[in-house]
Amino acid sequence: MTKSIWLQGELIEVTIADLSDTGDGVGRFESRVVFVPDTVPGDRILVRLLHVKPKYAHGKLHQLLTPSPHRIRPGCIVADKCGGCQWQHIDYEYQLVAKHDQVIQALQRIGGFVSPRVDPVLVADSSLGYRNKATYPVDISATGQVQAGYYQKGSHHLVNLNQCPVQDERLNPLLAEIKQDIQQRGWSIYNEQRHQGQIRHLGLRIGRRTGEILLTLVVKDWDLPGIAQQAAAWLKRYPQLVGVSLNRNPERTNAIFGRETRCIAGMPYLQEVFAGLEYQIRPDTFFQVSTETAEALLQVIETELNLQGHEILVDAYCGIGTLTLPLAKQVRQAIGLELQPEAVQQAICNAEHNGIKNVEFQVGAVEKLLPNMGIIPDVVLLDPPRKGCDRIVIESLLASKPARIVYVSCKVATLARDLKLLCEDGLYTIQRIQPADFFPQTSHVEAAAFLVLSQLDKDI
Repeated sequence: MTKSIWLQGELIEVTIADLSDTGDGVGRFESRVVFVPDTVPGDRILVRLLHVKPKYAHGKLHQLLTPSPHRIRPGCIVADKCGGCQWQHIDYEYQLVAKHDQVIQALQRIGGFVSPRVDPVLVADSSLGYRNKATYPVDISATGQVQAGYYQKGSHHLVNLNQCPVQDERLNPLLAEIKQDIQQRGWSIYNEQRHQGQIRHLGLRIGRRTGEILLTLVVKDWDLPGIAQQAAAWLKRYPQLVGVSLNRNPERTNAIFGRETRCIAGMPYLQEVFAGLEYQIRPDTFFQVSTETAEALLQVIETELNLQGHEILVDAYCGIGTLTLPLAKQVRQAIGLELQPEAVQQAICNAEHNGIKNVEFQVGAVEKLLPNMGIIPDVVLLDPPRKGCDRIVIESLLASKPARIVYVSCKVATLARDLKLLCEDGLYTIQRIQPADFFPQTSHVEAAAFLVLSQLDKDI
């Protein structure tokens, strides 16, 4: 049967059967794939075709004919516009099913694993109000009003927010009032096309356990008249606010933070309690946005490793020592490897503050440090960025053969790719995969893979 020609703008009827790893609904029409945002498996819909390719198309929901049983009313009034969340229209239980399937599909399709053990998704305490950090682009409306929010899906049009249901609710009162203060101060707003104006982003961060808040303005340069007086006023107005900072980002870039941060008033960091330890967290520190879920994943790692106190542990991509320090208390020696010098300095301070002395931190790229350590660790913890591990890191592990590897990943596609390399010759076996939902209401899923060295190689 000859396939019909698809035309841009054409309306077709589709039943959504799956969700892509980017969060779009996936359906089929005449054996060809159609990707449609804002849809749920089980939806029967009319789709307006937008971008047509020979084997697939991207479309827009034109009319919902029959809703899926998993479709719900979003808890946010701008959920259909804001690009911050993709899945508020999907009931949370089904979000977890979809994320579990996403991990399995990546392991099978990319990793070549036939029937990997993937445990149920580790869930957040709440699917709303969980974020300990929010960084909002700042813009100005056609009527001259200062706005802050998230960009509309697929655009650079800002959706103005006065509250956000996924961020810690204690941050909501600051959002609307700080926009008004910026307006009254007359500070210019950055325009990315002209590369002019001052204020680029508004950053809010909170210690979930301590309630301490940091406020950060990302600016093009340091010249912000009256910022010292305004910072002092903010500290006085908000009892939980412990510090106000400026971060300078003078570049034409989509990156939010620049390299320099200055504390204007109060403290340059907030205190947070994680796994019973106290951490100093700065405005641009990497720290998981869901504190409780990160802690729950750490508990799974501790249980699975069952450390006995004699081990040497290497934490690659260790950041500020979030996982290194709790695990260091359970081993003979812990070594953290991290590219960013500022993160290593924070890790050292956090170790000293908590009286942990059997840990050291090394600055440099993991692919350069790991092959030259001169030791064979018992456990290697990997927590790389989204691009996964450099091939040299994988080769170094295959050469040194640590008894156990824990690979924590924020992108299951690169996790599957790297696990295939580690396991393809039978050197390592995957004991289990533990997915974790660090970002409810989005398509994002994290996972921890637990690998053990094969018995044959242990005996050699």
